[in-house]
Amino acid sequence: MIEADRGASLGLDPEVIDTPSESGSGQRAARCPTCKVAVWSNYSGSGPAVKFVRVGTLDNPNLLPPDFHIFTASKQPWVQLPAGAHAFLEYYERAQVWSSASLERRKALLPLIEAYQASKRRAA
Repeated sequence: MIEADRGASLGLDPEVIDTPSESGSGQRAARCPTCKVAVWSNYSGSGPAVKFVRVGTLDNPNLLPPDFHIFTASKQPWVQLPAGAHAFLEYYERAQVWSSASLERRKALLPLIEAYQASKRRAA
């Protein structure tokens, strides 16, 4: 995940599709308009302030292995996580697992996230 203003599309503008999520809140998936591969998503918790980039779409995905595996309760039985991997059945408490630098970056985004959440409440 990365702050939305720190990432840029270098090709065609993505096609944004609203899709369901297990939380029931949905997500907005940005897909390549040609091949339809998901490039990033915006989840309902942080809205457009944060892009959850699909690492496999990057030029060197091997440089960014996952820090954590989340929602493993719904993973397929044939998915094997590496020994010693940080895995959570659902989500986790950020303050317990994120670095202080990551927590500070999120803190800087909170006004944007809170404004997004407020706009969703007004629209409901």
